[in-house]
Amino acid sequence: MMAAAMANRPLIARLPAVRGRYAENAPLGPVTWFRVGGPAEVMFRPVDAEDLAGFLAGKPDDVPVTILGVGSNLLVRDGGVAGVVVRLGRGFAAIDVEGEGVTAGAGALDVNVALVARDAGIAGLEFLSGVPGTIGGALRMNAGAYGAEIKDVVVDARAVDGEGGVHDLDPQDLGFGYRSCAVPRDWIFVSARFRGRLGDRAAIASRTEEIRTAREQTQPVRSRTGGSTFANPPGGKAWELIDRAGCRGLTRGGAQVSEKHCNFLINTGNATAADLEALGEEVRRRVFETAGVGLEWEIQRIGVAAEGSLVQEVGR
Repeated sequence: MMAAAMANRPLIARLPAVRGRYAENAPLGPVTWFRVGGPAEVMFRPVDAEDLAGFLAGKPDDVPVTILGVGSNLLVRDGGVAGVVVRLGRGFAAIDVEGEGVTAGAGALDVNVALVARDAGIAGLEFLSGVPGTIGGALRMNAGAYGAEIKDVVVDARAVDGEGGVHDLDPQDLGFGYRSCAVPRDWIFVSARFRGRLGDRAAIASRTEEIRTAREQTQPVRSRTGGSTFANPPGGKAWELIDRAGCRGLTRGGAQVSEKHCNFLINTGNATAADLEALGEEVRRRVFETAGVGLEWEIQRIGVAAEGSLVQEVGR
């Protein structure tokens, strides 16, 4: 009886005391790049890694936890996200330079890490200026662009496990693969160290600007999008398969396949998450029919669909 009564209490009343902030029914759409999706049952903004570890150690075992960065490579479904959504803020955004290395919190923007390295005359991290999102997300998916990936520059990373334990991980522990890592899904990255090399500031700045210009010319960076939608299949490019399947400009409700780069989905202004996901599945269906290739989602989809909505996922 006591256990049942405890379980029926509002979620926020069951969570441990923290130094950060809890918010019930917190809107998630406004903090994602797509600008769609339902609310978090509870959002938690920890002050620092110690606060995060204390929360994870003290929360009830039945409470699911979802980590959210800046929502760049994320689609939140319209029904919202049950449990606690952890959003890493200012306390996880520090960037420090030491010699040829850069240490960054998991909440630091990838582009800011590239710019700090540029200003310090550290080469090798310019590619991060072309990666949307935060360092935590970049570690989780071994993000890459313009000829380099996180695995090429990481020295080590720190993560907190689902019970609040802190782990220092070397590259072998991280187990990077293409757009993936081997770290358990319930571990939350809090920081990482990267190695570069001392270089010419003018050359580094030139390369960084080259990447910025290339992104603006080839990607819909001014639109409500979530970045690359599908991972490149082995030996191929997702955008070419999508284009050959006749999907460039394809629409579903307020969602559209970008005319500029057809591996990007766009919220044209009134899309729902269901529109975007259904459009993505239609793209997958057409590519499979025309090329026999099952595209894998690179964008992370979280939460539950709104009542009454249905998205038919193409078989893998």
